[in-house]
Amino acid sequence: MKEYDIIVVGGGPAGLAAATTAAKCNANILLVDDGLQLGGQLIKQTHKFFGSTEQFAGIRGIDIAHNFIDEISHLSNIEILTQSTATGFFEDGVLTILEGYNGNRLSKVKPRRLIIATGASENMLSFINNDLPGVYGAGAVQTLMNVYGVIPGRAVLMVGAGNIGLIVSYQLLQAGIEVKAIVEALPCIGGYWVHASKIRRLGIPIYTRCTLKEVKGKEEVESVTICNIDDKFNFIPGSERELSVDTICLAVGLSPLAELLWQAGCEMAYIPELCGYVAKRDENMKTSLDHIYIAGDVAGIEEASSAMVEGQIAGLNAAASLGLYHEKYRELNLAFHRQLLQLRHNEVSESITRGIKKATL
Repeated sequence: MKEYDIIVVGGGPAGLAAATTAAKCNANILLVDDGLQLGGQLIKQTHKFFGSTEQFAGIRGIDIAHNFIDEISHLSNIEILTQSTATGFFEDGVLTILEGYNGNRLSKVKPRRLIIATGASENMLSFINNDLPGVYGAGAVQTLMNVYGVIPGRAVLMVGAGNIGLIVSYQLLQAGIEVKAIVEALPCIGGYWVHASKIRRLGIPIYTRCTLKEVKGKEEVESVTICNIDDKFNFIPGSERELSVDTICLAVGLSPLAELLWQAGCEMAYIPELCGYVAKRDENMKTSLDHIYIAGDVAGIEEASSAMVEGQIAGLNAAASLGLYHEKYRELNLAFHRQLLQLRHNEVSESITRGIKKATL
């Protein structure tokens, strides 16, 4: 059984940032990810990032992933396992990993510190015929288009007007796919207005207080019925509209993938502002257990820019807890915390800030 200073579970933006930061503190790192390649959601994102110059503002997500991967290739103290799933973390401090595409090798490794950056899973909706071919999560649509170059359909209804719904709608339009409409159950658009404005300028209607009622089709999606809803989310009779579409794209939120944290025995709390159960943590992303740190969507659903900064904080402080201090530890730690405050200094992040206060140990 091999031992490491730090094992990072998850090779998305938070995990990549955590691994590279900790490696620069001379920690011996294992980075585990279940994808075909490192990058997580970054390899699906063709839009340019907002935020600060320190967090890749003006650079596309796919290019950010390539920058990280290139940096890792020059760091000899990071070992990488892709197509591998961390399946359990036990009381003796052993992490079990199913390696390979077929999961035919079970290995055991032991970290002195563990950084969980497992991200989130997509939420789904219950509606009539939600199991028909042509019903996708937004992440699946991004994977098809931006990773494999496959269009999901020809005419799409987008459900959800948060940033993901708006961004994926624009990417569908860029791919030559018709977006019939975007429906949002809440009374207002949840994403940034810059994204919504692009959609509106292209003539795509965004219906608020409106949702998907029923999908019709025999062997695949053929049409959809949308309907207005009241303040209690009940359908309003007589407000139904039918649209001819072959694809439903669901962008109705994410939930933190916290199974390993539950198993490890971290103190957990249900915090609506962070979109589910999350581990309580201190300001440096350390959980209630001294040897486990968190970063990214598993700590609460947020933007990729914030996930990367959380990863840097977790990686820097996990290494420091082992006595592996970066020569500019204090300066870097302060800078990372400052960047995180700047990224959250907007109206959209007010609820996230409230949630983080509730989650702080």
